[in-house]
Amino acid sequence: MSKRLGRGLDALIPSLSVSEEDKVIEVSLAQLRPNPYQPRKTFDDEAIKELAESIKQHGVIQPIIVRTVLKGYEIIAGERRFRASQLCGNTTIPAVVRNFSDLQVMEIALIENLQREDLNAIELSQAYQALMDKFNLTQEELSMKVGKSRSHIANFLRLLTLPEQIKENVSRGTLSMGHARAIVGVKEDVRKKELAELTIANEWSVRQLEEAIKNLDQPVPPKEKEPVSNKKRDPYINEVEESLRERFKTTVRIKQAKDKGRIELMYYNKQDLERLLELLQQLS
Repeated sequence: MSKRLGRGLDALIPSLSVSEEDKVIEVSLAQLRPNPYQPRKTFDDEAIKELAESIKQHGVIQPIIVRTVLKGYEIIAGERRFRASQLCGNTTIPAVVRNFSDLQVMEIALIENLQREDLNAIELSQAYQALMDKFNLTQEELSMKVGKSRSHIANFLRLLTLPEQIKENVSRGTLSMGHARAIVGVKEDVRKKELAELTIANEWSVRQLEEAIKNLDQPVPPKEKEPVSNKKRDPYINEVEESLRERFKTTVRIKQAKDKGRIELMYYNKQDLERLLELLQQLS
């Protein structure tokens, strides 16, 4: 076990290594189903292909670990070997059957990926949340089990409050964990999305993003009160605002009074201002 893991896991989970005493059986791939607690949602297709080529030449050297379930077996460790065996056309795979509880299965899946650092930040956050929900664990109890600080657990769990679009960007790697941690502190979802889009478009570092967020918090000079109108807002104006938001990737507000008005574009730092000016010049 990795030294990064908590003592609770070291003591709770039996070794996943296969010894000479273990009985290895050939299990039909059709009887196997993936671990439902597997936190990793995406697999490297190229790596699976390479493993499949190795299996074609040398076979599956290390048996997978499974447990018996209704109508077959559930994979505890070795899903990559299972997927690669499917890819190269095998019908069976060597396996060792072990008895594990649901808690052990979840923890093993998390440990395997933690040791290889295969999980992206969102997958890890979802895995932590699933463990807490399934077994009614507090953040403190979970931190002891996985050998991480409570603040580490809390920081990852906060990422789950991000809008889906931003979580997808983190999963794909277009936004880093540092970017996500900075954005999660912003109150309004629309601002979070704008900042994420600007970060990706301008390839901002975490520091540049933090600077933009800091500028958001600057006090705004008091504005003159505008007369309150009982008239409903023209739907056309809403459509134009949305179109301009998509075009300029920032907050756009149209202030209308009778047949005149003004258009306001929000910028977050000097670099963002220059970006907007360049876009406006292209329209002239």
